[in-house]
Amino acid sequence: MSDLAERLQAIRERLHTASERSGREPSSVELLAVSKTFPIEAIREAMEAGQLLFGENKVQEVLAKVPALPSKLRWHLIGHLQSNKVRKILPLVDAVHSVDSLDLARDIQRIGGELGLFPKVYLEVNLAAESTKYGFKPNDLREGALDALYEMDRLYIQGLMCIPPFDPMPEKTRPYFATLRTLRDELEKRGGASLPKLSMGMSHDFEVAIEEGATIVRVGSALFGERTYSKA
Repeated sequence: MSDLAERLQAIRERLHTASERSGREPSSVELLAVSKTFPIEAIREAMEAGQLLFGENKVQEVLAKVPALPSKLRWHLIGHLQSNKVRKILPLVDAVHSVDSLDLARDIQRIGGELGLFPKVYLEVNLAAESTKYGFKPNDLREGALDALYEMDRLYIQGLMCIPPFDPMPEKTRPYFATLRTLRDELEKRGGASLPKLSMGMSHDFEVAIEEGATIVRVGSALFGERTYSKA
């Protein structure tokens, strides 16, 4: 077994344990392998170890990787999506985790209609009101934005997504995960529509996220190793 396969097995065991610890079926939580910046060879290795769901941050990486890999793989876009790239990305991914504004949602609605697609989307919520991050403010969703989103009949709104402020101590992120779950429950009652999925938790805190209700966790460095970014 390769090192990557061993890491994947260990992550799955941690996911299984965290699910059981919170009284949930492990099958209720999906593992999204975040392959951003990693080469196609690493993705193939993960695929051979049984991982079929991958996430990318950048449209250009999706455009390069999807055609070069087997069609059985599923892809999610988890990074910020610019409106001028919506047309390129929608045919290639199963879901977009980063719908962060009504303007972007309207573009996805319009282009989805033109392409004959019904895109699956998560609504990104900026819980900490960080100026460096995108996302809906919770009150925006409470005060009309969600109603406007529900009127977009091409969108399959899966649920909510968040990226809490980074803290090396996983317990410090627990309140954000709990807040997203509580917000989801509140919005379901207000809007009357189901928002079953919560995209939250990354390599260092995904177990806490599962304990707080995550249905899909985004794990990259714990699986593939530390990233090296080009200075170019």
